[in-house]
Amino acid sequence: MPSDPHAWLVTVAWRRWLDHVRSEAARHRRERADLDQPPPGPTEQADDTLHLLFLCCHPALTPSSAVALTLRAVGGLTTRQIAEAYLVPETTMGQRISRAKRTMAEEGLSAHETRDLGRVLRVLYLMFNEGYSGEVDLAAEAIRLARELVGRTQDPEADGLLALMLLHHSRRGTRFSTDGSLIALADQDRAQWDAGLIREAVDLLQAALATDRLGEFQIQAAIAALHADAPTADQTDWAQIVGWYDELLTVTDSPVVALNRAVAVGEADGPQAGLRALADVPEGIPRREAAQAFLLERTGATTQAARLYARAAARASSTAERDHLTKQAARLDSPPA
Repeated sequence: MPSDPHAWLVTVAWRRWLDHVRSEAARHRRERADLDQPPPGPTEQADDTLHLLFLCCHPALTPSSAVALTLRAVGGLTTRQIAEAYLVPETTMGQRISRAKRTMAEEGLSAHETRDLGRVLRVLYLMFNEGYSGEVDLAAEAIRLARELVGRTQDPEADGLLALMLLHHSRRGTRFSTDGSLIALADQDRAQWDAGLIREAVDLLQAALATDRLGEFQIQAAIAALHADAPTADQTDWAQIVGWYDELLTVTDSPVVALNRAVAVGEADGPQAGLRALADVPEGIPRREAAQAFLLERTGATTQAARLYARAAARASSTAERDHLTKQAARLDSPPA
């Protein structure tokens, strides 16, 4: 018992009141501080895929290494899948990717050093094409990255590349039958083509062409747009397509472009004209024999065409293409019913 109970009670009561006041004051300060904080804004979404793409396309890397590294680092393909796409042993592709990584490490490369947008666009298009034939769907990812490029650059070729991808993508669902067989462009169900993607692509292409800075991807997109615009295969404007191929040859001087032009000439001016144009295409170009067989069949030389279809099938780069060409050869070899 305290010597002065009354004084002790007063002291205890005072200290408890003082603790209560201090606690309340602290609570008010915390609440005031919370009110003074700005409201939370949107969280920054950082996607470094585009940065990684530029890094993989650095000029210090060879084109084959850049593509392989992009498919590995950006596309997420395994070394085996990339090796199968390029028809090389897995060990060879593994060494190619390792060399590319070593080069980047030794040189201390950074994406900021990359200024070759054309190289990035070409690698991105290869990635898109691989999306159609490989085990992993890369087409959608390539389109997403192309959209980002369009948003960050003022380059009409980026617009042209995105338009080209969208036009090809609009036909994707009609390129193969339910059993996996390849369906030629002329036989595809055009009613099933994605009209929304085609409209978007045409708008992009028209804006790019209006800049008067013509490039390879814009021209390829213009050719694809003419195919998309034709209500039927027979109504395709082949004369204008030949004109675009002539323009494309001045930009690329590619034998593959010359091959495609020969087929277009065959459609516009007849198969004999197409064969004359094909004579200027070097032997050994992929699909040259298939194009020659197609044109010869239209001249009535079916036996020679069947033989060429069979040879082209033996050299096809995919199972679907091989089966399609084999069927063409068998069709011409079959006696009429």
